[in-house]
Amino acid sequence: MIMRIWRGREKKSEAGAYRRHLEGSVFPQLEDLAGFMGAQLLQRADGEGTEVMVMTRWSSIKAIEAFAGPDIGRAVVEPAARAVLESFDDIVTHHEIVAERAAPGTTSARPRN
Repeated sequence: MIMRIWRGREKKSEAGAYRRHLEGSVFPQLEDLAGFMGAQLLQRADGEGTEVMVMTRWSSIKAIEAFAGPDIGRAVVEPAARAVLESFDDIVTHHEIVAERAAPGTTSARPRN
């Protein structure tokens, strides 16, 4: 499995807009793709705004290529996302998942607020 990681910074005036875009538009699109195995949005307020980090899990590099195209290192950032982000990375990193464990009796899904 491969974890694809990307970072951006949300505009202060658009608090929460990136999350709404991701949950309302991007996540549903990803769910239709072969090889997509899940996604997480992390955020961190740092006094100057909010940093966001998206981690998507894929079954293989071939699955990522089907999503991102042949240059899998380039970020896929839709115009609607660009509109609410102050800045974002043009590149992504890919990491092979070599070990993973969930605590007994827990799931990886977090309830929606």
